Amino acid sequence: MKPFTTLTGTTVALDRANIDTDQIIPKQFLKRIERSGFGEFLFWDWMRHDDGTVNEEFELNKPYAKGASILLARRNFGSGSSREHAPWALEDFGFLVVVAPSFADIFYNNCFKNGMLPIKLSEEQVEELFQREAKHRPYQLTADLNTCTLTDGHGFSAKFDVEPFRRHCLLNGLDDIGLTLEHEAKITAYETSHGIGA
Repeated sequence: MKPFTTLTGTTVALDRANIDTDQIIPKQFLKRIERSGFGEFLFWDWMRHDDGTVNEEFELNKPYAKGASILLARRNFGSGSSREHAPWALEDFGFLVVVAPSFADIFYNNCFKNGMLPIKLSEEQVEELFQREAKHRPYQLTADLNTCTLTDGHGFSAKFDVEPFRRHCLLNGLDDIGLTLEHEAKITAYETSHGIGA
């Protein structure tokens, strides 16, 4: 997993609450076992019309959204089923930060395990960001995990909270495997002393 320290990126706003994981990555695309390749199916039912043509009215298909890496949404983002494919699809599409007033717990946890930063701000702060995004397109935000600060180039600044252990893991690019490998020497010593793997 790549370390996350600071990201400055284009922000796309989805003015919707309760975006669930089946909207993020519909169930029919969950057949592969590798983590890559899910980005093309992100928000499938919104990105395309029923006949498969591109829905040019959907926010992510707008010209100003090209290359966006920060997603802005309303409350309860990532609700529904616990599929880890949801952050996989977002990350594969290019999103590394999601900003919302609240997140579903499992989705929130899965973001950190996959190198993404979910940022919780107040409803009022999120509303202000929606207004700024509409005014300054293409709109850029900077998420700084070192200082836990979200800023733009137009005077907005907000602090956000990240639990210290999760912050440590993101800053150092440590997923569950990486955390285990930090103790590799002790694991090897234990295996050697107990005749494991000999």
